[in-house]
Amino acid sequence: QIYRELFFNNIENLLSIGFPVIKQLYGEHRWQHLLRRFYAEHESHTPLFTELGREFHRYLLARNERGEPDPPFLAELAHYEWVELALTIDEHEIAAIEHDPQGDVIAGPALVSPLAWLLEYRYPVHRIRADFQPTAVPAEATFLIVSRNRDDQIVFTEANPLSFKLLELLKANPGVSGLDVAQALVQALNPEDPQTLIAAATQALRQFRQRDILLGTLVPKPTD
Repeated sequence: QIYRELFFNNIENLLSIGFPVIKQLYGEHRWQHLLRRFYAEHESHTPLFTELGREFHRYLLARNERGEPDPPFLAELAHYEWVELALTIDEHEIAAIEHDPQGDVIAGPALVSPLAWLLEYRYPVHRIRADFQPTAVPAEATFLIVSRNRDDQIVFTEANPLSFKLLELLKANPGVSGLDVAQALVQALNPEDPQTLIAAATQALRQFRQRDILLGTLVPKPTD
């Protein structure tokens, strides 16, 4: 019994650090009850404590599928809170990635950082707190980019649909320039004022570069 309590206390400490917003929303009594159910009911995929946050998120997803009376945004909020830890311990190092940090991400082959996660949620998870707990799905999705910069700081960036799509396309098509992707969006969206869209995309690319979401440009491989 003593061992079980010590083990549970370790879990409680780690999850309290990793999910502070959920703990605040639930209050101490409900939070303890939720964690004890997690401890008793969830069959973890891994014994690693570093994966505990992922397992907690999986448990909340399973609760949602079972129709437990949790807040409708809970699983998404848990994922958002978990991402910060996941990026903190991610083994990628920007310094070890071959790229030109001075490269032109607009004219050249822009490189998306592997430490930049593109997140789309139904709920505005970054705004949820004790006095803001939405009960209905908003009309518009929430687009967020969570990244780790060269100083190993976790950076949270709110994106709009255009800048999010721009980054998605760059990530899916390594080697293309930021301008090429912006022009492809113009062709796909056919806006009334193409130059306004190009200007907005260019501004977004520069902001992504400043935040190390874009690292610079790919270094051309030597030809034989």
